[in-house]
Amino acid sequence: MYIVDEKDREYRFGDSGPKYLMRGPRSNFAIVQFMPGQDFQAHYHEVMEENFYILEGIMTIVVDGVVHDLKPGQFIHLEPKESHYVLNRTGEPARMVSTLAPFKDSDKIEVDNPIIG
Repeated sequence: MYIVDEKDREYRFGDSGPKYLMRGPRSNFAIVQFMPGQDFQAHYHEVMEENFYILEGIMTIVVDGVVHDLKPGQFIHLEPKESHYVLNRTGEPARMVSTLAPFKDSDKIEVDNPIIG
C-alpha cells in the first residue's frame, strides 16, 4: 500500500499531459490535462485496456473513427486494439482520469490521427 498526493507529481509536459499517480506494476493511474487545442497521437494497445473519466472540460475521443465529445462525469472504456485519438477542441483546459491495465511498459502502437470535421 502507498498514498500519493497529486500536488506532489507533475504533468509530463509542464502544464499538460499525463501526471502519473501510479505506473505499474499491474496498472497505471494518471490525471491527464489537455490545454485548448492539444491532442495526443492516435494509437491502440495490444494488451492493455484503457479507461477515461472526464473531470473538467470537454474531451473529444475518437474511437475507431467514431467521434465522442465527453463531458464531466462521463466514462469511456476502451478494449485492446481499439484505436483512439484524444483532443481538446475547446477554448478551456480539460482534465480526465486515465487508467491502463494490465500494465505493460511498451504496448502503444501509433496510427495516423483521424481527420475530424
